[in-house]
Amino acid sequence: MRRRLPAGLRWRLLLALLATSAVTLGAVALMVLPPMQDRLREQSAESLEDAVRDGTGDFQTIFNGTDSLNQRQVQLPTASTDLNDKTDARVMVMDRSTLSGDGVEAPPGWLYDSESFISEPPRAQLMALRAMRLQESLTEFDGDSVLVAAPLYGTGGDVAGALVAERALTEATQLVGQVRTRFAAGAAIALGLAALIAIALSSTLLRRLARLRSAALRISEEGPETQMPRDDRRDEVGDLGRALARMQEELRRQEAARRAFVATASHELRTPLTMLQGTMELLEEDIRSGQIDELDALRQVSNARRELDRLSALSGELLDLSRLDAAVPLRSEQVELGEIVRAVAAEFELRARERSTTIDVVLPDAACWGRGDPDAVARVVRILLDNALRHGPRGEPVVVGVGAGGGEARITVADRGAGIPPEERDRIFERFHRGSGGGSSGGFGLGLAIGRELARRMGGELDVDDTGGDGTRFALTLRSTRSPAEPPRSGQDRVSV
Repeated sequence: MRRRLPAGLRWRLLLALLATSAVTLGAVALMVLPPMQDRLREQSAESLEDAVRDGTGDFQTIFNGTDSLNQRQVQLPTASTDLNDKTDARVMVMDRSTLSGDGVEAPPGWLYDSESFISEPPRAQLMALRAMRLQESLTEFDGDSVLVAAPLYGTGGDVAGALVAERALTEATQLVGQVRTRFAAGAAIALGLAALIAIALSSTLLRRLARLRSAALRISEEGPETQMPRDDRRDEVGDLGRALARMQEELRRQEAARRAFVATASHELRTPLTMLQGTMELLEEDIRSGQIDELDALRQVSNARRELDRLSALSGELLDLSRLDAAVPLRSEQVELGEIVRAVAAEFELRARERSTTIDVVLPDAACWGRGDPDAVARVVRILLDNALRHGPRGEPVVVGVGAGGGEARITVADRGAGIPPEERDRIFERFHRGSGGGSSGGFGLGLAIGRELARRMGGELDVDDTGGDGTRFALTLRSTRSPAEPPRSGQDRVSV
């Protein structure tokens, strides 16, 4: 039965894209429409100011040419009509001193209004009075209209009146309204396109994720040999697919290593067990018959002990692996590497003598301190010495060196064997991998893997050094420390065991 991804992800992707598009369009509208309306209002006011400034001369001529109110009222419509045609504004003229019928001077009043049938605007009256008092042009916005007032001077140079032009800002409002309407229509279309794009993208994305999910489920059910779908796109889903492919390849490698280990372990266990069983049966027969050949019995006991040693080594390595996999914590303390190296080298004295070889321990002038677990350091040195004695030629010495420099303390173990091919230098540290030359060496392919993991758990590293010739040299690197209580050695210490 084919499993599908939950539909919630599709809707979340769709809503996220729509919300992002809506927020973006809203932000654009807030950034564009209000400033546009303000700019249009300012431009309308500026054009009215320019027209009033240019038309003030005609009205000034009328006020300078006559002092009669009747003559002014006769001449004002012509100038007002010209200004109205240019600006489409209501034109009003206030006279500073208007005489009443009995010859008494009355307060300032409107001398002319191009739209006399409309009620007198109080705002325009205040603007005219302020312009005459301040003797300067003024501009103000009153709702959806703009007013411009300019003072007019008489024959004596005194302020004789004021010109007021009022224009409605309906064009700017209508234009902004049209832009807003079209923007809303465009936003609706954009959101619709965004929804279609989101559906298409989410469908493609979810389909690719569904393939990867199905492949992962098949791997969990059928094993790492299941065929994985290829996804070569350079995006996050493609990276996920490639990561799953690498994981599958690693699972295959580990499964192959596990099978190889099972085959190797079963063979290695079967051989000593068979030998032990045969030896015990022969000894039992000799004892029952009463005919015991002492030399033959000693030989059989020696063979049995050798096979028991192999079983003990295998069980020890498996125990070390189980401890590492269980992440048992290691100690972190100052360790004098020279003492550990000499102690471990002494453990291998008998084995080295059996191979007619020596273990040369080369120590520096002063004590060499590193930070790590003493037992783990000793275990790594044992692994390296065992590896060197197993693969090195008979009669050739094994050199163990200790040194420090650059904030690091190093232990090196070198033999004069055939060396390690370059293509195997990384693989020799894999679990259960035995090099091309280790088929008959009796190892299980676990020692170097255990050694590197112990080194890294102590904050160090175990790697292969280039000897520049024949042989192999392994180097254990730890963080260097110094003990002030340790006296320096007198001269370089070279010990052969």
